[in-house]
Amino acid sequence: MSTQVEHSNLHPSALSSHPLIGAREVAKIYRMGQTEVAALDHVSMGVDEGEFVAIQGTSGSGKSTLLNLLGGLDRPTSGEVIFDGRSLAPFSKKEMARYRRRSVGMIFQGFNLIMTMTAVENVRLALAFGGLRGRERDARAEELLARVGLEGRLDHRPAELSGGEQQRVSIARALANRPRVLLADEPTGNLDSTRAHEILGLLRAMVDRDRLTVIMVTHDQELAASFADRIIFMKDGKIIERNAEVRSN
Repeated sequence: MSTQVEHSNLHPSALSSHPLIGAREVAKIYRMGQTEVAALDHVSMGVDEGEFVAIQGTSGSGKSTLLNLLGGLDRPTSGEVIFDGRSLAPFSKKEMARYRRRSVGMIFQGFNLIMTMTAVENVRLALAFGGLRGRERDARAEELLARVGLEGRLDHRPAELSGGEQQRVSIARALANRPRVLLADEPTGNLDSTRAHEILGLLRAMVDRDRLTVIMVTHDQELAASFADRIIFMKDGKIIERNAEVRSN
């Protein structure tokens, strides 16, 4: 395991000359009455296709804000998010919605499943938003749940599933429309250590097998070091360190 650290004063191109997704001098400022709060302070970073990157830092360091900007859930105050060589800055609302639907998938700590729907219905709904219909949608939903090891739990509602199983459903849903990037915000925060390792092992296998790109926010340094290719550390809205490599191949 390498302990080589790349400090934040290096130009972002030192990470990759052609990252799949990244941020260029991104700032995000929120107004609270007469006060301005800088959630992100001119952050630059890039992630290659087929890379698993963890983002760590204390609460309020800007981790989730950065993830939301990369996912198109919010827009930066200044700077730009880049995906596959294109800036998202000029995207209309319709283009941004298409980007969120087709290019990125998101999973969250709280699973965010519809409690009245079964596992397969939750995934079917995501496929319906993506435009898939009929038997093709049904087959794709079952295929995705089998891929995450839930072929025997298709008709179970979230309350009938363990926390680890619910997160597997949310992963299947996030992968419904074949995104190139999966953004995960504390995906193991509600899981015990055994289930957490199972979930991240599943994501790691998808990175290795399918060249899925994963960017994960986590407080758990042991998990990040075990499964991510490198770790980006944040503090006070800035990147303070970038571990060039934390996994041995």
